Order: sequence, then C-alpha cells, then structure tokens
Amino acid sequence: MPAPQAARDSVELFSARASGYAQFRPHYPASLFAWLAGQCRQTDTALDIAAGNGQASLPLQRHFHRVLACDASAAQLNAGAHWESVERFVADAEQLPLKDNRLDLIVVAQALHWFASPAFFAQARRALKPGGLFCAWCYSLLEIDSALDEIINRLHGKTLAGYWPAGRASVDAGYRDIHLPFARLAVPAFALEATWSFEQLIGYLRTWSAVTKWQQTHGSDPVAAVQASLREAWGDVQASRRIRWPLHFLAGYPTQ
Repeated sequence: MPAPQAARDSVELFSARASGYAQFRPHYPASLFAWLAGQCRQTDTALDIAAGNGQASLPLQRHFHRVLACDASAAQLNAGAHWESVERFVADAEQLPLKDNRLDLIVVAQALHWFASPAFFAQARRALKPGGLFCAWCYSLLEIDSALDEIINRLHGKTLAGYWPAGRASVDAGYRDIHLPFARLAVPAFALEATWSFEQLIGYLRTWSAVTKWQQTHGSDPVAAVQASLREAWGDVQASRRIRWPLHFLAGYPTQ
C-alpha cells in the first residue's frame, strides 16, 4: 500500500508531465465503456477518479447523462482539451466531496495503486448508489515485437529499477496484490491499441514517471540512451507500428 507521501509525490510527478500525458497516452477501447454501462442498473451519473486529462471521462459521456471527473492535480485536469462538458473538480480520492448514494459508476483508470486504502473504498461505497458499480484498471508494458519489447523491458526493469514511485509494483502485478472489498465482477479481456510513429513511441516513454525521476537525479535522459537501439529495432522510422497494452481489472458491486 503506497504511503500518503508517495501519493503526494506522484501528484507532483504527473503534474510535471501533464502536457505529455495529454499528447502521448493511448486511448481506451470504446467497447470497454459500452460494457461498463451495460453492467449498471442506471446510467445517470458516472465519476472518473484520478481522471488526469480525461481519457476515461470523455468516453463515458456516450453512455451516462452526467460525467464527473476529479483529480488531486489541477494541472492534469486543465491539460485535456475539449472536455468542458465534463464536470471537473480537484479532490483527493480518500475525501470525495459528494453526497451519499449519488453515483451509478465509479472508474479509476491507471491510478488505483496510489490510494487503494480502506478509507478510499469506504468513500467509494458511500458515494455509489445501491447496485452501483466500481471498476479500476491498469496497464503495464506495451507490446510491439520481440526485439523492441526486449529493449523497452530492459529500460523499465533494469535501467529504471528503483526510480518508479511506490505503487508501481501493483501495476506490474496487474493489481493482483490489491484486495477489492466488494462483490467481484469478472471483466472480459480488453486492451489498448494504437498505431504510432516512432516519435510517438519515444514521446510516450518520456511520460514514464521513472524517467522523470531519473532525469531529476542524474540530469540526463535515459530514453535518449536507448533511442538508437529502438530506432534500429523499429526499422523504417517513417512507418507506423501497431502497439498493444493488455488491461487488468478490479471490478465489483459494494454490498450495502
């Protein structure tokens, strides 16, 4: 369980990379949000916690009448464009400024590991309507091909070992180490997929929080150190490549 200081440190790290997140993070599949709506008794109000720049908030608008988004980082909330119709507010996940029994759905995309505490789950239970659904998910390393994957895995697991914030281990474990105190719901297999240029891949790697920490510590760019190897493994840098990130879920209904 990450300590409160680790959670505060994560806000600073991701605030510093807010524009990069808005530009280089992949998008979640539309089928995921259609499935989530189908598991809810009603589709009046959904909340995206730790919403960042709205990558999960915006797709929810196709299925819910009202979408709320909160984040501890005001910079993250202000980094996304064209989501004025989402009701955004700054809040800590463990202190949601919402009345009881107001939400049909709570989602937490790639962030539960920062605050997966009994206090947070109590807040989620309080805010959800009877029969309301909670769903959190994460994704870890991308998959391209064996040559590129080997270089990226080495950067992630060796070069940057010790530079990931507390809580990253939960992501690498696919959230299997987090106990969800709700009646569990099985989730179908979903994945993020994107067709990216080589420059988009490099931009994405530079959004990694451990890369930021490495740069702060050493004053150098660990991505630049492997860029030539990545370029060689990529092949034609004018060509785009298909990239995939498997998603891992924790979903369930709080018992009343």
